[in-house]
Amino acid sequence: MIFHPIIFNLAMIKLMRNYLPFFVLFVMSLQIACKPKTDAVKKEDNAMDRQVLLTHMADSIIIPAYGNFKSQFDAFYLAANTFSANPTESNLITLRTKWAEAYIQWQTVELFDFGPADKQTIRNFYNIYPADTTGIQFNIANPSANLEVPASYSQQGFPAFDYLLNGTGTNDAGIIAFYTHPTESAKRLEYINRLSNRMQSLLSLVMNDWNGVYRETFINKTGLDIGSSTSLMVNGLVLHYERFIRSGKFGIPSGAILNGVASPEKVEAFYKKDLSLSLAKTAHQAYFDCFNGKSFHAGIEGPSLKTYLNALGAKDGVTGQSLSEIINAQFVQCNNKINGLNQNLYQEIVSNNQAVKDVFTEMQAAVRMLKVDMTSAMSITITFTDNDGD
Repeated sequence: MIFHPIIFNLAMIKLMRNYLPFFVLFVMSLQIACKPKTDAVKKEDNAMDRQVLLTHMADSIIIPAYGNFKSQFDAFYLAANTFSANPTESNLITLRTKWAEAYIQWQTVELFDFGPADKQTIRNFYNIYPADTTGIQFNIANPSANLEVPASYSQQGFPAFDYLLNGTGTNDAGIIAFYTHPTESAKRLEYINRLSNRMQSLLSLVMNDWNGVYRETFINKTGLDIGSSTSLMVNGLVLHYERFIRSGKFGIPSGAILNGVASPEKVEAFYKKDLSLSLAKTAHQAYFDCFNGKSFHAGIEGPSLKTYLNALGAKDGVTGQSLSEIINAQFVQCNNKINGLNQNLYQEIVSNNQAVKDVFTEMQAAVRMLKVDMTSAMSITITFTDNDGD
């Protein structure tokens, strides 16, 4: 039988037209079946990265940092008890020293305001400034005043002790006179006891949770939903940098926020003005170290936000550089600006305020990287709000 070439070709073309879609689908199904499930593997690997990160954060950074802070706090607590029992100038100097040391160490745990710390709202009771001196005086006169309501935040904690130890007299002799007044001294000394006892109680609650069941909850909630450990931690850390380092320590006192009106009286440790920059430096360095997973005691970097971003392959959208490298470079820029300030931050705002505003500007760039670029790369939803345009 002889096939005519033209008729044969037409027949083949018709056949291919009829069966080509099925052939394509068959080939695609083979490709899909044989293709390595890289997306699934990558997703699983990232979950594993998060658990390793969370474990390192809990065991090598957060819990040891709280343990170290507790040692400093216990020394401060003992000094407060000693002073309230015997308000001498020597005991005042010791208490002031221990207060400053504990306040500096507080900066190394304040950034962990999620989980147990958020549950107890410990930051609000420990470090809302400037101190409400009128409220403090009212509480002294009224021993039953409620210290568990939001209105009392700025009447207790480290800022309240700043006023009580440094602002109740023009010198140490005047402060001692305040605490040895023939009719008012008992109430004033009792307020010191009341505040230190409350701080101790809150710290114990937070630490008991971290050293108990919460640690297991924290390291095992490896998802990315709003209630996951990674989401809570990242939101807490970003909020801390934005609101309590950038704005609280620099933006508000310098007037970089609040329409450019400088408010030097709103610096941290207003009554011990040479302490404010040390607090800010410690807070920023603690954040820098945390981002890089530096273990609290050994100082060795481990699993961290940096390594997690690297595992995700996060890049800067403009330069193509590693996002973690860009963030770290910005932290260095911020540190350089902070280190250029004089120790008395109040006086720096009064006489050289542009330098303080420059710190805010550098930190603002870091906030955008953390709050937008980092969270986007991690698929984390920001759950807090602000009203300053970020």
